[in-house]
Amino acid sequence: MDVVTLLLFLLGFGALIRGAEWLIEGSSVLAKQFGISDLIIGLTVIAFGTSLPELIVNLFASAESSELAISNVVGSNIANILLILGVASIIKPLSVHRTTVYREIIFNIGAAGILGVLVAERFEGGFKGLDHIDGLVLISYFAIFLYYTFGKVSTKDQSARERAKAKADTINVGNVFLKIVGGVVGLWLGGEWIVNGAIEMASFFGVSDALVGLTVVAIGTSLPELAASVVAVKQGNVDIAVGNAVGSNLFNIFWVLGLGAVVRPIGFSDDLVVDIVINVVVALILFSTMAFGRYRHQISRSEGKMFIALYIAYLLFVISRG
Repeated sequence: MDVVTLLLFLLGFGALIRGAEWLIEGSSVLAKQFGISDLIIGLTVIAFGTSLPELIVNLFASAESSELAISNVVGSNIANILLILGVASIIKPLSVHRTTVYREIIFNIGAAGILGVLVAERFEGGFKGLDHIDGLVLISYFAIFLYYTFGKVSTKDQSARERAKAKADTINVGNVFLKIVGGVVGLWLGGEWIVNGAIEMASFFGVSDALVGLTVVAIGTSLPELAASVVAVKQGNVDIAVGNAVGSNLFNIFWVLGLGAVVRPIGFSDDLVVDIVINVVVALILFSTMAFGRYRHQISRSEGKMFIALYIAYLLFVISRG
C-alpha cells in the first residue's frame, strides 16, 4: 500500500474532525443569534455539521465505489446509536423529554424503515440499490423533517431572541466566517483523502469496500458526532447530545443518501441489506430502551454499556463476514 496514500488517509480523519468542529462552532453561533433552542441546534445545525463527513465521503465514494458510499452511512448510523449514545450515557445518564422519545426518535425509526422499504422493493428485479427516484423520495422526506422541526418544534421565544440580540455586538463576524469556510475546506480535503485511502486499503488487504466502509470509515466519520456528544454531556446539554446523534442519523439517510442517489445511483450487494435491517433494529432498540426501559425516557449507564457491547458484537459480525 502506498505510504503517501496511507498518510493522507490518516490525515483525512483529522481534517474531517477539525473541519466539522469549525463548521459547528461557526454555525452554532449564527443559530443562537436567532434564539434557536439547544434541542433544535442539536437536531439540525450540529447534526448537519457532524454529518458532513459522511456527505463528503459519500459524494466522493459514489464515483468510485457505491458499496463504500452506502456502507459508510449505514455503519455511521449504527455507531451513532450504539457507540456514541453508549459512551455518552456512561459519562452521564441521558435523560430526555417525553416528547423527544415519541417524536424525534420515532422519526429516526421511520427514516431507517423508509430506507429498508426502498431497498426491499428492488428484490423484485432490476437495479439493486437506490436510484434517482429513490434519492428524490429521501430528499422529500428530509424537507418534511426540516419543515416539521422548524415549523412545529422550534422554540424561538421572545426571551431567547432578546438574549441573542444582546450578544450580537460581541460576535466577531470575521472569525465566524473564517471558521465556516475553514470547516468546509477541511471536510472537502478530508473526504477525498479518506475515500482514496479506503479503496486502496480494501484492495491491499483483499477485503470488500463494504467491510472498510462499515468499520474503519464509519467509525472515523462518526468521530465528530462522538466529540460533539461527549462535550455536550460534560457541559450538561443532554438535549444537544441526543439531538446530535438522532438528527445526524436523519441527515445521513434523508440528505446524504438522498443527494448521493440523485447525483449517481447507489448499487450494493446482498450483504449490505443485512446491515440496513440491523440499522432498523438498532433504531427500535433505542426507542424501546427510552420508552419501556427500567428508567423511562433515559439511557442509564448500564444500558449504555449494553449498547457498547452490542456494537462490539456487530463489528465482530461484520469482520467475520468479510
